[in-house]
Amino acid sequence: MSGTANSAGARAVENILHGYSNLAALEKTPPMVVSGGRGVHIIDEDGKEYIEGAAGMWCASFGFNESELIDAAIEQFKKLPYYHSLVDKTTEPMGELAERLKAIAPVPMSKVFFANSGSEANDTAVKMIYYYNNALGRPEKKKIIARKYGFHGASLAAASLTGIPAMHAGFDVPLPNFLHTDFPHYYRCAEDGESEEEFATRLAESLEAMILEEGPDTVAAFVAEPVMGGGGCIVPPKTYFEKIHAVLNKYDVLMMADEVITGFGRTGNMFGSDTYNIKPDIMTLAKALSGAYLPISAVMVTEDIYRVLRDESNKIGFFGHAFTTTGHPVAVAVANRAQQLMQERDIVGHVRRVSPALQDGLRAFYDHPLVGNVRGVGLMAALELVADKESKRSFDPSFKVKDYLRARAQEHGLIVRAVLSGDTIAFAPPLIITQEEIGEMMTRLSRALNDTTKWIEENGLRDKKPA
Repeated sequence: MSGTANSAGARAVENILHGYSNLAALEKTPPMVVSGGRGVHIIDEDGKEYIEGAAGMWCASFGFNESELIDAAIEQFKKLPYYHSLVDKTTEPMGELAERLKAIAPVPMSKVFFANSGSEANDTAVKMIYYYNNALGRPEKKKIIARKYGFHGASLAAASLTGIPAMHAGFDVPLPNFLHTDFPHYYRCAEDGESEEEFATRLAESLEAMILEEGPDTVAAFVAEPVMGGGGCIVPPKTYFEKIHAVLNKYDVLMMADEVITGFGRTGNMFGSDTYNIKPDIMTLAKALSGAYLPISAVMVTEDIYRVLRDESNKIGFFGHAFTTTGHPVAVAVANRAQQLMQERDIVGHVRRVSPALQDGLRAFYDHPLVGNVRGVGLMAALELVADKESKRSFDPSFKVKDYLRARAQEHGLIVRAVLSGDTIAFAPPLIITQEEIGEMMTRLSRALNDTTKWIEENGLRDKKPA
């Protein structure tokens, strides 16, 4: 770990309750203190630079010192640092951003609701789905089907959508009416000799069987990330979403696309729904909406859904959902400028031009003795580590192989993300990254992989049983 354990910054973090962490381990080894950023690099308190190969949390699409976004925030702070967008008030930047999002949506959308995080957006969508079905006189149609190892956030409803066991343990989630269907991981879950198309057919049939078992009159929505981020950068098998859509349409089940990670250029299109021909009824956005420079998220709904929400709120006299900082004017102003920069700098085109360097660079590691699978699209990808390549046998989780690799990559000046499913390392660099910087990522990754191989061999971990 770089950073001085006794520095003022390191002492200060002792007062923080860190999420997604082993809290006891952090008491012994304090986290790295990040003090600056430049381009695709972050800088620790000792001045060491690292390529941020995960864009923070899949989100810093413009890197860490984009002056245009900083200036947009300052300008709005001077003009109007805060006002709410509730009841009968709003702000000019909010309307502008809603119009921008509607113009680039993968399907026609009617209205946009703004929140502050991906978790809030997904919670909001769940409440809208409940409200929608109550308005239609279908109070039993409330079950929502997500997927095993899908990631949708950490608040109560979002964690219930999430299908990762480590996100559930100790928290009494999932809540009732949240279900999880098959993990669409072709490398791990396909049967012997099964093609991607056959795998997709089997998963669609399994979803249909779940809907029938639960009762179509009780199933309200299906939720999916176009590419599963926290589950290990799982790219959908061929024909998957086409077959899923056919099932949803058959049983009047809404399609909710979680574009929190995949939105705004990550997959080489503006949205992952564009990449995989998904036709969402509801879509949630966050992260790169503002380039992660300020917290903001959004929920987009079709006209059919909006009309039902509108009519029911008229009947009740109130649509009882909002946040104090819904559409915060400074966050919205930054998001507006981020979306302008997406167009002005052709960020999607840039992703398409440089993404082969990432995808091909990682696939070059297929010959490495630790690498069992490489997968990805655009500027998101993953390596899955295995103890035995032929059988796909994983290392025992107690060995924490992925964490060792992540730590070695950090020592070599590369930040990568160890995801919560299997020994998988994920990559999602800022969208402004160059081919040369991707090449340097691969060099540093190679050193970390070689270090990890040496550690595994020295400790006999390939066939060692846990203590």
